Amino acid sequence: MNISRSIADVRERIAAFRREHPGASVGFVPTMGYLHEGHAALLRRSVAECDFTVISIFVNPLQFGPNEDLERYPRDEDRDLKLAAECGANLVFLPTVEEMYPKRQRTIVSVSGVTERLCGASRPGHFDGVATVVSKLLHIVGPDRAYFGMKDAQQIAVIRTMVEDLNFPVDIVPVETVREPDGLALSSRNVYLSPEERRQAVVLSQALEHAQRWSAEPGMTAPILEERVKSHIRTAPLAVIDYVEVLTYPELEQPGADTPLAEISGELILALAVKFGSTRLIDNRLLNLQEVTQACSAP
Repeated sequence: MNISRSIADVRERIAAFRREHPGASVGFVPTMGYLHEGHAALLRRSVAECDFTVISIFVNPLQFGPNEDLERYPRDEDRDLKLAAECGANLVFLPTVEEMYPKRQRTIVSVSGVTERLCGASRPGHFDGVATVVSKLLHIVGPDRAYFGMKDAQQIAVIRTMVEDLNFPVDIVPVETVREPDGLALSSRNVYLSPEERRQAVVLSQALEHAQRWSAEPGMTAPILEERVKSHIRTAPLAVIDYVEVLTYPELEQPGADTPLAEISGELILALAVKFGSTRLIDNRLLNLQEVTQACSAP
């Protein structure tokens, strides 16, 4: 496994690989570091499907708001490199802020529509920062496939929209959320939780599990399901709800308020963001109404 800290070196290493292996594929896993089993799942998928895997580790300041946790975002380079090597990564890109943004960034990538709800409403400017850095990284690495975790389903919708609209020659591959044994979605921010906050945070995955079943009830609509999920989350005294929304996916549009979910064609997502203390957690579930309906009607 090679480590590179400069854009020029990354480009040269990937170009050399492509020259030596015509037709070989390059996979890419962009991360902000403090790697966990969720990142490992992305790396393993890339290694299994591609001939050469690149992982970037970069805490991107553009996607943090003024009162967010940029400075205290967890970092552990040695631990990250060990996990990347164990998963079979070929190249780790570890740029500094100065390498990625050598002068004031005058060009910002802004994606409309899919950024206006959920975390886009709660964190103004966040997805401009995400789209900008991912655009830069895709141009630097030039992968055939890029892998992202479904825990941040809105991020995937934003990046897919950007890639399609701007004709990036890359396939965006979503990978299922990896969870702790009790169901909590893996996140680098989980380390901020106190023991009691961690114990109560499992209410999020429980709510999503219940919602999958509730969504198939006759007459169930998006507003009713959202309120039922909120009620369940509020059984955890430390939970402070930011949002709970049922939307179409990947368009992230509100379905008709009075339309039963079972009558809506296409895919729906239930997405939520909840704070425990100072830690904001997100999670989601794609609602497979056909699957639930078949399970409920089985003898």
